[in-house]
Amino acid sequence: MSQDKSKQNMHSHHDEHHNHSSHDHSEHGHHADHGGGHGDHHGHMVEDFKKRFWITLILAIPISYLSPMIQMLIGYEVNFSGNTLLLFLLSTVVFFYGGKPFLLGAWDEIKAKAPGMMLLISLAIVTAYVYSSLTAFFIEGSDFFFELATLIVIMLLGHWVEMKSVMGASKALEELIKLMPKEAHKIDTSGNIVEVSVEDLQPGDQILVKSGEKIPLDGEIFEGESAVDESMLTGESVPVEKEPGMEAIGGAVNGEGVLKINVNKTGSDTYLSQVIKLVSDAEKTKSKAQGFADIAAKWLFYIAVVSGIITISYWSITGDFDFALERMVTVLIIACPHALGLAGPLVTSRSTAIAAKKGLLIRNRTPFESAWKLDRVVFDKTGTLTEGDFGITDIHPTEGVEEDELLKLAYSVETQSAHPIARGIVKEGEKRNIEHYHDVTDYKTLTGKGLTAKVNGSEIAVFSPGTMKENNLTFDVKTYEKLAEQGKTVVFILKDNELQGMIALADIIRDSSYKVIKSLNSRGIETVMITGDNSRVANYVGEQLGLTKVIAEVLPHEKSKYVKELRSNNRKVAMIGDGINDAPALAEADLGIAIGAGTDVAIETADVVLVNSNPVDILNIFKLSKASYRKMVQNLAWAAGYNIIAIPLAAGVLYFAGILITPAIGAVLMSLSTIIVAINAQLLKID
Repeated sequence: MSQDKSKQNMHSHHDEHHNHSSHDHSEHGHHADHGGGHGDHHGHMVEDFKKRFWITLILAIPISYLSPMIQMLIGYEVNFSGNTLLLFLLSTVVFFYGGKPFLLGAWDEIKAKAPGMMLLISLAIVTAYVYSSLTAFFIEGSDFFFELATLIVIMLLGHWVEMKSVMGASKALEELIKLMPKEAHKIDTSGNIVEVSVEDLQPGDQILVKSGEKIPLDGEIFEGESAVDESMLTGESVPVEKEPGMEAIGGAVNGEGVLKINVNKTGSDTYLSQVIKLVSDAEKTKSKAQGFADIAAKWLFYIAVVSGIITISYWSITGDFDFALERMVTVLIIACPHALGLAGPLVTSRSTAIAAKKGLLIRNRTPFESAWKLDRVVFDKTGTLTEGDFGITDIHPTEGVEEDELLKLAYSVETQSAHPIARGIVKEGEKRNIEHYHDVTDYKTLTGKGLTAKVNGSEIAVFSPGTMKENNLTFDVKTYEKLAEQGKTVVFILKDNELQGMIALADIIRDSSYKVIKSLNSRGIETVMITGDNSRVANYVGEQLGLTKVIAEVLPHEKSKYVKELRSNNRKVAMIGDGINDAPALAEADLGIAIGAGTDVAIETADVVLVNSNPVDILNIFKLSKASYRKMVQNLAWAAGYNIIAIPLAAGVLYFAGILITPAIGAVLMSLSTIIVAINAQLLKID
């Protein structure tokens, strides 16, 4: 009988982990005001469980020695004055000190009306402790102090192992808040520049943003022109040319110009604050999800309670109450499979280790466990399917001009600029080992138009299509329009006001993107791209890759809205992205996946991180998730399988045939079950 209780303990262990990490962590850990301490909090929790495990293990040794069941099994006798009292006192310390995390977790589950592993464990240890205390001093019956101690020890061990394998709570909100500058250059009524705290700014205030600085708050530009990098906020891969009358977004990075802005939004009204709210709301909703172990524990809890009530009711009517109580206690303890308490965490630990070797960092186990059920995978474009950097795709020199010479002219001038288009041209020049002209003088940036410089005594200009039209300069319109329709950015190179040719650039599609899209499509999984970039660019990338669907020109709050829509009709959706603009959608998706080279915000919001920034690695998420799920099912079958037989036997259905579960039988079955599931967990592998 008493050994059966031990089995219950095992199962509760895994539950405890799940409850504490899923409920306590997720529901309390994602609020913005607690964001800073999550990593430390997780570390303290790991250390706390480690400490509780070792202290409880030490106390379990004398408890086992004093246990009447162990004495009977091994064949020795301990009989001194106060031995029962000592056994009770040691067990009381183990129950309250070692069992505290489970009891608190169970209370959280009761309040959330979501029975899970913690409640199942607590049911077993409370039943074992209370009944054993009664048998020690007041009523006849077998005590379960040994089962109580071993159950708590194994559950603490399993929880410690599992927590060491997974990362702490998300710090996404903290990282988002860090993005905003703390100070701003305020223009006072006299036109002087005053350094002020961003918190002191009010709508209607005027601020100045220097070259290369972050824009502190949302507002309208009233003076100045510049190219502003909003890629991490909106997904727009090309810097946006800004001029008076246009909106500026707080958190965007100003380019080479100087901007003066009328502040029109502060505090919770700003764009970035709305993103923070979206992430917070989505994470709170997602945190209520239960993992595989919790779902199994929920049903085992219901089975235990119903079986226990039936057992005590039947034997109270047909037999004596002490026997009825003993049968019920045995049933409640057996209902918690002891082995799962260690087997579940061992699967977690093993799969986490395999994931690390495959370039995956699992941050949230619950969504990962269900990844094999995914119906749709949603991709961000910039920095995810593409490299996030401009690269040359086409070079069209005019007749009589060599391609390398055209590139050499552009390369020579663009070495003076830090613009993304310039970086793309310079990168191609370096890749081809082209020697650029060093005699570059009189370099001038024409904001929104291009740039000019003297190279080897000649006037070289790199112009935008708009500038070409403004200056009535002729070019091959047909070729240009074809490139523009593909979403490419085209620049024109002139020498002494004569067109030398055009160069087209685009955000380069990763080679690995072709493989991952093809593989997902072949599995019947829909591939969707949601991007803040313009529709021409997005549709070109979608056609090249063979995506199922493309949704372009989407703002961050719209991204999460589209993901929500894609999840309708119980469809399981994964979102993979790298930017701040992806954070709300990553939090909203059933599984959020971040590119390792992405922003801290995206990484902190995601459930899984692709460490090598290779989209192909998401294929391993599917494989590992399915393999882990299979092992969890197998282990549950091994851990709980015998319980299906043991519960009715413990309830006494074959009592009149002389068959009844004894502590010795329970001990053998529990040990065998634990060993089998532990070995089975270590056999987890993927190709």
